[in-house]
Amino acid sequence: MVTSDTVRWYNVGKFGEAGYAVPAWGDDISTLNPNIAELTDLIGQNLFALMHQEDVDMKTPPSINSLRAIHNLYVRAGQILTARAVPSGQTEFRTTHVSPAATVFKAYPIPFFKVRNPHLKRWAGFGLMLLSEMFQHTENRKTMEITTVFAGDVGKYLQRIYRNMATELFGKTSADVDKPGFLLTDADFTAYNPAAFFTRTELVDTVPPFEMVFTEDQLQVLRAGIPVTMLPQLPTWPGLLIPGDFSGSTGSTVGGAATGPVFPAPTVGV
Repeated sequence: MVTSDTVRWYNVGKFGEAGYAVPAWGDDISTLNPNIAELTDLIGQNLFALMHQEDVDMKTPPSINSLRAIHNLYVRAGQILTARAVPSGQTEFRTTHVSPAATVFKAYPIPFFKVRNPHLKRWAGFGLMLLSEMFQHTENRKTMEITTVFAGDVGKYLQRIYRNMATELFGKTSADVDKPGFLLTDADFTAYNPAAFFTRTELVDTVPPFEMVFTEDQLQVLRAGIPVTMLPQLPTWPGLLIPGDFSGSTGSTVGGAATGPVFPAPTVGV
């Protein structure tokens, strides 16, 4: 049994040597909530795809490919959460006779502890914590609905990732990104130019090693997702993992405002 909420080291064969990780599930191995099962798979699969792109091996700013992938996941997850979340004052859908079976959570191991790109490693850390939150959330007991409480608890991680990307890589101000529904535009992505405000040191890197670049066939089992009940006892990484906080930087803005997800405010506790 996993006894802490720290991101777990997927110390299995060559993937352990490469520093792979999975979210912590505690003793919560399954869910009765089909919405949460779907969301954990959606986010887990997208995080897996993102962290197997070549950008993770380079210290230089991420390519526009990775940034658009994050943008697309932010919008898609936001669509699902805002569309399905039920406010506290609204009657929830309940079954009359049927009782659904539990769905075992799947983990999608990703490169993490040895990732060289500081931006993608930071965002992956938030993604792993987000998955842990969903695995262990009280609303796994609900059989049909998620509430605005759940949407707020999940949305705060997505917002933190997106906020950091917009301020540090696109030069958006805190005032820009803190507006409800803020979203980067196509013009922002087209104008992406980290050389405009990154230091010379940040823009130069040595050639990364190739030993841990796995083939599609080698990743097949991981890409399909591994039921957490089939995972061995996993240790923590030898060292302390403390996700850093960060504040938005100021800079020039490009493009007009767009409309993105507006998440409920997160709760203090679950």
